[in-house]
Amino acid sequence: MAPDTAPQTVAAQRTGAKPLTIKRIDAIPIAIPLKKPVSMAGVRIEISYDLLVRVEAANGLVGWGEASVAPTMTGDVLPGMVAAVNDHLAPLVVGKDALKRAELAQRCAHALHHNGGAKCAVDAAIADLAGRHLNVSMSDLYGGALRDSITAMYLLGNPKIEDDIAETQQKIREGYRFFKLKVGIKDPFDEADAAVAIRRAIGRDVVLCADANMGMNFRNARIFVERSREADLLFLEQPLRDDDYDGMAALARISPVPLNGDESLGNVATIIAMARAGSIQGANLKTIKLGGVSATAHAMSVCGALGLNINLACKVAETSVGAATIIHMGCVAPNVNWGVSITNHYLVDDIVKHPIRIDNGTMARPTGAGHGVEVDEAQVARYHIK
Repeated sequence: MAPDTAPQTVAAQRTGAKPLTIKRIDAIPIAIPLKKPVSMAGVRIEISYDLLVRVEAANGLVGWGEASVAPTMTGDVLPGMVAAVNDHLAPLVVGKDALKRAELAQRCAHALHHNGGAKCAVDAAIADLAGRHLNVSMSDLYGGALRDSITAMYLLGNPKIEDDIAETQQKIREGYRFFKLKVGIKDPFDEADAAVAIRRAIGRDVVLCADANMGMNFRNARIFVERSREADLLFLEQPLRDDDYDGMAALARISPVPLNGDESLGNVATIIAMARAGSIQGANLKTIKLGGVSATAHAMSVCGALGLNINLACKVAETSVGAATIIHMGCVAPNVNWGVSITNHYLVDDIVKHPIRIDNGTMARPTGAGHGVEVDEAQVARYHIK
């Protein structure tokens, strides 16, 4: 495809930069084991399968994006994600100016139905490339940082409540103050009692919420929210199926625990509709659901205007590429009242030279251009699967 000969973008004009022509795109499937399995409603994850997208410009600069496989959330599977990039998205952007990232994101959004993971990885890689070229961070590309550090959320998903309590107490000693308990797997009475037991063990100064991943019906969700009152949960995330809008609205009217939408929220229109119906008081935003960093930035603005609490999250489990990207989004979000969850620390290894760290329960905004982490291509080759 011939290089784009259209006029330079506003960003290019301001910096005096020439068009940043995309030379090639590589879709690279990888698999990295987790340190220990994570169980949630409908799935047990032992190995993380992710798509890395490598975008190379004509000037030699490289940008990276990532998207985790999430068949129970987005329907995406790895071979399909690779095919979506190679057969549908790459032909739209190769030869084009990466500085026109908003236009390219829109082209990709309209190129095929769903496939949010593939779109996400391409969009993030182009944003990383543009940031490196302009020598600005991803936060700066999306409006500038409102904060430079974020409290980290830690996921609890052990088979036994005793293990959850022990792990929580250990993580509190490491500085964590925000926990999310996976529910929707066992009997709702037992899960509610477990949430209360964790609260009693950790005290009132630590934030605790719960995520059902669509694993409950209305009856079980009602039992859980009523019986877990003492747990003082910040929110219950996606208790019902993603298309049960009436059920979510009815549950929200009677629940003493605020509801957070996740699997239901695949686009801005649904966020608006569920907020207006009173079904949710917060939104879990993932780049793989919304189809990219650009779409997530837009959704965050909409949530801010609607007065919704924002929860940003990587899927279990993305590498430091995905972690850095979501931290940047958290730093520009109107609010992160309901937490930010990165997941690279659940992996046995990473694919960057200096992995994103959580220190004393806090994540610092990555410094440097683009998403701010340097990919180790030898590590990528190590975990590349055919």
